[in-house]
Amino acid sequence: MSINDEAFLEQLRATFQIEAQEHLQTMSSGLLELEKTPGSAAAREIVEAVFRAAHSLKGAARAVDLIQVEALCESIEDVFASWKQRGGTHGTESLDSVHRKLEAIALATAQPRAAQAPSAAAPAQQLPPRAQMHASSAAQPAAAPAPAAQPRTEARPASTPNETDAHETVRIPVRKLEAQLRESQELLSVKLAAAQRVADLQALGNRITAWRDSWAALEPDVRQMRQRPSDTPLPTGARAAPALGRLMDFLESGRHTLKSIEDTIALIRHAAEHDRHAAAKLTDDLLEESKTLLLLPFGTISAAFPKLVRDLCRDQGKEVDFRIHGEDVEIDRRILEEVKDPIIHLLRNAIDHGVESPQARARAGKPARAAVALTVSRINGSKAELLLTDDGAGIDTARVRQSAVRNGVISALDADCLTEAQAQALIFESAVSTSPAVTAVSGRGLGLAIVREKAEKLGGLVTVESLPGAGTAFRLVMPATVATFRGILVEAAGRLLVVPTAQVERVSLARPEDVKSVEGRDTLTVDGKAVALVQLADILELPVAQRMPPPAGGPPVVVLASGDQRIAFGVDAVLGEQEVLLKPLCKPLVRVRNVAAATVLGSGAIAPVLNVSDLFRSARKMPRGQLRTAAPAKPARTESRSILVAEDSITSRMLLKTILESAGYRVKLAVDGMDALTLLRTENFDLLVSDVEMPRLNGFDLTARIRADGRLKALPVILVTALATREDREHGMEVGANAYIVKGSFDQSNLLSAVSRLI
Repeated sequence: MSINDEAFLEQLRATFQIEAQEHLQTMSSGLLELEKTPGSAAAREIVEAVFRAAHSLKGAARAVDLIQVEALCESIEDVFASWKQRGGTHGTESLDSVHRKLEAIALATAQPRAAQAPSAAAPAQQLPPRAQMHASSAAQPAAAPAPAAQPRTEARPASTPNETDAHETVRIPVRKLEAQLRESQELLSVKLAAAQRVADLQALGNRITAWRDSWAALEPDVRQMRQRPSDTPLPTGARAAPALGRLMDFLESGRHTLKSIEDTIALIRHAAEHDRHAAAKLTDDLLEESKTLLLLPFGTISAAFPKLVRDLCRDQGKEVDFRIHGEDVEIDRRILEEVKDPIIHLLRNAIDHGVESPQARARAGKPARAAVALTVSRINGSKAELLLTDDGAGIDTARVRQSAVRNGVISALDADCLTEAQAQALIFESAVSTSPAVTAVSGRGLGLAIVREKAEKLGGLVTVESLPGAGTAFRLVMPATVATFRGILVEAAGRLLVVPTAQVERVSLARPEDVKSVEGRDTLTVDGKAVALVQLADILELPVAQRMPPPAGGPPVVVLASGDQRIAFGVDAVLGEQEVLLKPLCKPLVRVRNVAAATVLGSGAIAPVLNVSDLFRSARKMPRGQLRTAAPAKPARTESRSILVAEDSITSRMLLKTILESAGYRVKLAVDGMDALTLLRTENFDLLVSDVEMPRLNGFDLTARIRADGRLKALPVILVTALATREDREHGMEVGANAYIVKGSFDQSNLLSAVSRLI
């Protein structure tokens, strides 16, 4: 095959991959419908549709020489041909077999070169095309089953054979392209107007040049007059006439010239203002039309969701009636790509945590098949709402509180003060999970944290509502298009910074009477509620040359909102709101804490665009937040805090004792876990720092006994150990440790930070 032939074949395969995706989506959707309506009148039509899709895909695969795909399609044709002969009857095992074949086709179309690998039984180049196909089919099972050890939930969805290539192309309706062309043609008037303004300014410049030349011609006469001695009378008569005449003529014409230039500048300014308005309108219209080019129906990413739900239910022995509404709602392709993973996390959460087994549902008086629905709609014109509902068991907020306290996300005292809605919102915190064990689907407390992070990255918001025994609803609101970014420009420690407007709840002044200290932390009263108050420069660790006196009425603050949480950030000045063009960070600054991007301001200065999620995490880690202009707070007294250290190594014991005592804590030592348990039952301590590998009673078992003891179960526990594997960390969290510090990367600041957070 020549180079040109190879290039042509590559072009054909690129087209084939798009066609294959459509056929695979048709077949996958048809199989799922067959499971819902077995033996119905519509089943025969579905079988016929899938049969035709398999046949079309087989022909397309043959055209691009993808022999493996052709063989798999032919085997699917055989299956559906037998179903047609038997009147559409089929079983679960047969459907599973076809699903596996679709997964194999998806993999083969995603890797077209690998799909050309000849059979080991006979070299492909020695066989005619049909013989090659049969040889390839014989060399591997037609069903192409996935390895038994790999869960079905981890397989690539059959409807997305090559997501990377699919993202490089998009189908655009002709009507959108025509509108785009019309808007682009309007730019011709802007081009002509700009050329005319250049010509006007050039003519004005020529007139000014001519006036300057006239002045240059008179300059010798003027210089001669200036150099005349003061006591010499001005020349009169004929000697004075030529020079004075020329000067008077220039002054007279200069007055008219200046008036004409002034009038011309006014006309040019008026025309330029008109051009600016016209260009601004065309730019805005063209930008809006361009955005619609990337709007795709939600159905372009939802085809894989029913198969995902089906596989999850099969793996867990559950039954679900899953429905999707609003698949024709158009959303920006870039947003669809970002939101796909969060939806998958929400679906997994709904099946694993929300939906009960058929037996449990029967005991609760519910239908055996649970109802899960994903509804997509447009709200307020520019936003899209994703609503995922289930009629499962709901959220167990008691277990959520326990998990949050156990993992150090919140203190036990604060957990008891939370409302039901606030407790439900804790499920979006990293490491918070109600799953009793870590599985391939859940238990690590990451899924919903990723959902919130993605939502906030898109400038959206995710919330949850749940009723025990009645079900749960997750609501994800996000922009429908990638809108122009608006930000609040603030100044902190002499630096210009941009805060996303979408997450700014309000900008106000921190009046002295509204600032209070609660448990060593500064708070600001907002709408009658105490909101944590921190200094933005402290969060960003910016050096401050000197403290400026507060302005009249108090220093400015920006109140940011993230979910149900609010934090007030003190700044030096709020300079206003403006549209900015986001510039992503490049290597090596791809991921900088507290910074999402950068922008170039109108002045040419570069300003970081702040990451609100990071700001909240950084603020929660600070021991206290206080305005620089406020009176210095007295350091918290730690001498009254008592800590028990359980460690069998005398060296490690003394190291931990020295670190903690240097920070002002009272420390008592235990030589192993059993010694520590005895001391805990006879004396009062505020916290336990324990090794894991100890004689008589190790740290894991010690922690488990503490959690089982009614008097000790609320005691914070920090495990400091050399065990660094993921399984060891998860075991430590499961038995109830609040923090897990590995000795190999030990830093005393990490230990002291964990201690100050827990007591």
